[in-house]
Amino acid sequence: MAAKNPLSEEELSCPVCCEIFRDPVIMSCSHSVCRTCLQQFWKTKGSQECPVCRRRSSNDITLPNLVLKNVCEAFLKSRSQRSSAGSEGVCILHHEKLKLFCLDDQQPVCLVCQTSKNHKTHDCCPIDEAVTDCKTKLQTALEPLQKNLKVLKEAKRDYDQTAAHIKMIHHLTQTQHTERQIKQEFEKLHQFLRDEEAVRIAALKEEEEQKSQMMRRKIEEMNEEISSLSDTIRNIEKEMKAEDIQFLQNFTSTEKQVQRSPKHPEKTSGALINVAKHLSNLKFRVWEKMQEIIQYTPVTLDPNTAHPKLHLSDDLTAVEKRDQKSSVPDNPERFDGYLYVLGSEGFDSGTHCWDVQVENINRWDMGLIPESVTRKGDSFWNSVWGLGYNKSNNKYWTLCPGQSYHYLTPKEKLQRVRVQLDWDRGKLTFTDLLTNTHLHTITHTFTERVFPLFFNVSVYPLGILPVKTSVTVEQHS
Repeated sequence: MAAKNPLSEEELSCPVCCEIFRDPVIMSCSHSVCRTCLQQFWKTKGSQECPVCRRRSSNDITLPNLVLKNVCEAFLKSRSQRSSAGSEGVCILHHEKLKLFCLDDQQPVCLVCQTSKNHKTHDCCPIDEAVTDCKTKLQTALEPLQKNLKVLKEAKRDYDQTAAHIKMIHHLTQTQHTERQIKQEFEKLHQFLRDEEAVRIAALKEEEEQKSQMMRRKIEEMNEEISSLSDTIRNIEKEMKAEDIQFLQNFTSTEKQVQRSPKHPEKTSGALINVAKHLSNLKFRVWEKMQEIIQYTPVTLDPNTAHPKLHLSDDLTAVEKRDQKSSVPDNPERFDGYLYVLGSEGFDSGTHCWDVQVENINRWDMGLIPESVTRKGDSFWNSVWGLGYNKSNNKYWTLCPGQSYHYLTPKEKLQRVRVQLDWDRGKLTFTDLLTNTHLHTITHTFTERVFPLFFNVSVYPLGILPVKTSVTVEQHS
């Protein structure tokens, strides 16, 4: 056998890429690496460190290692010549035909090599037998890689289908399909819900973008793994088709390629658009959210009953006096003698409650009136149950059919009054809402439907206050 080179192949290999140095540079710490490997390491690391010892370095102390470069080039040239000679099946030392395979050195040898001092204790076998054994060994090692490649390709197909499903369902993109349903639901709502629609569609598109990016990243990683594994298999299969001697000469390095750990793909959970999150109980959840912005007023006013000098707010929750009469018809339901207006709904059972804002109003009344009482002139006065105030004498009073005025002396000027009706028990209660002080309770046996009644002779609005609402869901067992 030939004498060994001054430097072994391992000593001439870059510690980063494990290949023979092509363009070596020497670091300040005396370590040598390929220039390409160093630049790639610095780009990945983000700092100028030695890839071997991780000591910090800089460009100005990274010099070409010309001596090592020359040695490596000479080594590669020599190995190429040996390989060329070996591929012809002739021993480059003894010019004898290579008929044996050294099992210890894993290299083809001639009979002279086998009987030499260096190989006397080595086990050898015929070339044909070695080729068969090595190919069988590689084929056995190749099968898991081929299976792993098949698994990776199947997983990539799943990823492709998942990504396509995000973009396509029933000839529409999954986003468009969900957006269309969202819009159909929002079309059933009023115009003021458009902002909520826009928010939900934005959330849907944001989720689509996030999950599409995730799938693109996974598909890219899968493509890289498939490409790497395909290259490995292609190289191994190429080596297996080579001439016997060349195959055996490269067997050791080829065998290392099949020892890579197979990477098994993982299924991706939660990759699809969460349609249920966007569509499940959509109208209920929107309605639930609407409670934060929608006001519910338990009593609203009936404009068909308002005196012509009274002006009602657009939402029918406030009334104020105006000097100019409005041109409204003199219908039977309308008051024409006093500045009164009724609530839009009457009560003939149950309990009811509404809060009235009377702050800054000089003269006001509130209470109940029977449905059957005429609203013309002043004949209805004997049928009113109510609470009133007149700033001119600074007095509060209650009135009840068939009874004289009952005067009250609240501790503070009333600003908000709560009216509570218990029709079944015949009770009408007035409470100072700000101090939660009971003012007065009128008792009467109601026999017909009654309507809320309001009186205001001020330019300041008398208003019915909204109440908080809540959404409750009945659970069925």
